[in-house]
Amino acid sequence: MSGTAIFWPMLVQVALVYVIYALISRNRIRAVKSGNAKSSQFRENQVEPPESLFYRNNLANQFELPVLFYAACISLFVTGGASTVPVVLAWLFALSRIAHAVIHVTSNRLRYRRPVFTLGYLFLAVMWVWFALHLAGVI
Repeated sequence: MSGTAIFWPMLVQVALVYVIYALISRNRIRAVKSGNAKSSQFRENQVEPPESLFYRNNLANQFELPVLFYAACISLFVTGGASTVPVVLAWLFALSRIAHAVIHVTSNRLRYRRPVFTLGYLFLAVMWVWFALHLAGVI
């Protein structure tokens, strides 16, 4: 597997962030046009209209755990540790983030969202363990 393969799931995660940005913008515009929000309220962004609340929350979520994902991917690449296992884990993490985002901005049912989040959390944890073992020369 190419050493740069670790960047493809990163690009998928970045694309997800851009999609969420587009969706929040679309829903904010709809809220303003329908009279449920005023454009001025987005200046300080203290009150989010219901039409875009799940999107805003999801967008914030995309800058929490995924930050550790980006760091793990880059660290694995820089140290030559981006082998098959971490690349597969990176893909699993990125796919779990897509599933999490879809659930978050649609039904937002914790019954489904939490297990998907937990899976991504665990995939990322294993990536960091793999990185530590790689640095230690164990794998």
